[in-house]
Amino acid sequence: MTRRVRIPWPDGRPFAGRGDAPIRFLAASDEVDKALEHEVNRSALGHLDGVIGCGDLSPEWLAFLADAFGAPLVYVRGNHDRGGGWEEEGRVAPRPLETGGLARLAGIQIAGLQWPGVERRGNERHPGLAWLDALRLARRSLLPRLAGRGGPVVVISHAPPAGAGDAPADPYHAGFGAYRWLLDRLRPPVWLHGHTTVASVPSLLVHNGTTTLVNVTGAVLLEIVPPGSNGRADAPAAPAG
Repeated sequence: MTRRVRIPWPDGRPFAGRGDAPIRFLAASDEVDKALEHEVNRSALGHLDGVIGCGDLSPEWLAFLADAFGAPLVYVRGNHDRGGGWEEEGRVAPRPLETGGLARLAGIQIAGLQWPGVERRGNERHPGLAWLDALRLARRSLLPRLAGRGGPVVVISHAPPAGAGDAPADPYHAGFGAYRWLLDRLRPPVWLHGHTTVASVPSLLVHNGTTTLVNVTGAVLLEIVPPGSNGRADAPAAPAG
């Protein structure tokens, strides 16, 4: 069953002309949600404003979700997203959102962090590259806000920030300290990620101040609602460590 999360958005501009209707995204990563292979289950989710991928899903599955829902697709690559169908000439999905890249879905700004060093050979962690990536995204998203420009963003990454939805007992699936630095300064309303297995964490929702971090492994229906609407997360969430 596809999980559902409702998040209030602090900026009313994306909702102009929508009334109280939420902006609805399907976010997915790491594991194919086989329920979505069936039209009856997709119909039950209703209209989507966008599909978001947080890594380690094939371009074929991402393209299927976007086509089946008739929705635009924005995604980042995970640590396994290389070779195979990922070659430029054979990829069926649109280009991924590069680290530090910004996109808009239904008026909501999406900021991307792909797996640090995804183009490098091997499958190692690169904490130093994660710092470069975090600083790049801060320059694109945080500096304009400090200057009185820009607005809130949804951050999408493959790995989570350290101590906020990660599995620190597993060195490979621990979050990046650079991402935690970015989280504490950017304070996005929503941070979506995958990478951390669902069995290794006590909660798939974590609150860090005003940010709700969502582990979207499998698939999650994210409903973003206008300011003042009821709906933080729809299930108990653990505070960030």
